[in-house]
Amino acid sequence: MPANLTQQYYAAEEAYKKASTYEEKLAALEEMLATVPKHKGTEKIQAEIKKRLSRMRKESGQTQGSGSRQEDPFLIDAQGAGQVLLLGPPNSGKSSLVQTLTNAKTQVAEYPFATALPIPGMMKFEDVSIQLVDTPPYVPDGIPGNFISAIRNSHMLALVIDLTDPDCIDHLMAMLEFLREKRILREEVPPGVQALTLDKILVLGSKADIAQWEEMVEMIEELVPDCPTLVPVSAVTGCNLDRFRALAFERLQVIRVYTKRPGKPADMERPFILSANSTVSDLAHSIHKDLADSLRTAKVWGSAKFDGQAVNHDYVLADRDIVELND
Repeated sequence: MPANLTQQYYAAEEAYKKASTYEEKLAALEEMLATVPKHKGTEKIQAEIKKRLSRMRKESGQTQGSGSRQEDPFLIDAQGAGQVLLLGPPNSGKSSLVQTLTNAKTQVAEYPFATALPIPGMMKFEDVSIQLVDTPPYVPDGIPGNFISAIRNSHMLALVIDLTDPDCIDHLMAMLEFLREKRILREEVPPGVQALTLDKILVLGSKADIAQWEEMVEMIEELVPDCPTLVPVSAVTGCNLDRFRALAFERLQVIRVYTKRPGKPADMERPFILSANSTVSDLAHSIHKDLADSLRTAKVWGSAKFDGQAVNHDYVLADRDIVELND
């Protein structure tokens, strides 16, 4: 039976051949496995990819149960509604923004390379928290493989540029080109592949309090092809920080769902965070597998036609819905 391999598979195979680091080879192999057609004609190909993956993970001590990946300071476990990683050149203002927006103790300095390792912090948006990660400066040809993996595994990217820097357009274009070259930024992301589309990237133009930012923003949007949404911000005056918070939550494509017990008021303090288009059944699973298995009925306040409407398990929930589950 012919293999009938797809263009996506061949692109991933080419990326594997060109990869120079463990992290790049691993990402390419995982993409090859995710995009290879699953039928009898590709069984040998699938087996070979799995064999390579197993061998690589074993050689690097990263098989299941090993603690080595947890010891890598670049691998930050995502928390809250999602992880937004900030990437920018030296002195672009990343650390100041993260310090202003979160509880993180970042190193803010006038000299470059003050941030040597990723520093996570939690940014509040209404009643949820979004994880921001300050990172070492982006420098061409100076990003180690585990840093690339951290970028690839984030839910969103915020590319930070200094609007007072005459080279900020070149810096932005270089970062976008780097993301495309490393196959992190894609037009489409196949299921099972870690990558980002353009809607998962924001550009933060820092130091808007001292820059003539209107003219610079207009120039950037004109000169940078397919420029992501650009938000001028200031860690000093707070300019547009609320807009950034709202955009980050919107682009993460998650919803808040509140629960209540029969005859009791809803718990509006601790929402469950679910992916957009999640169902009542998904909510039950996120609470506890046993609840999902024993779930009998559910009622919804918010997106339902009327408050307290009984709904099926496959009912698609909306942001801020209140749900009563009965087992």
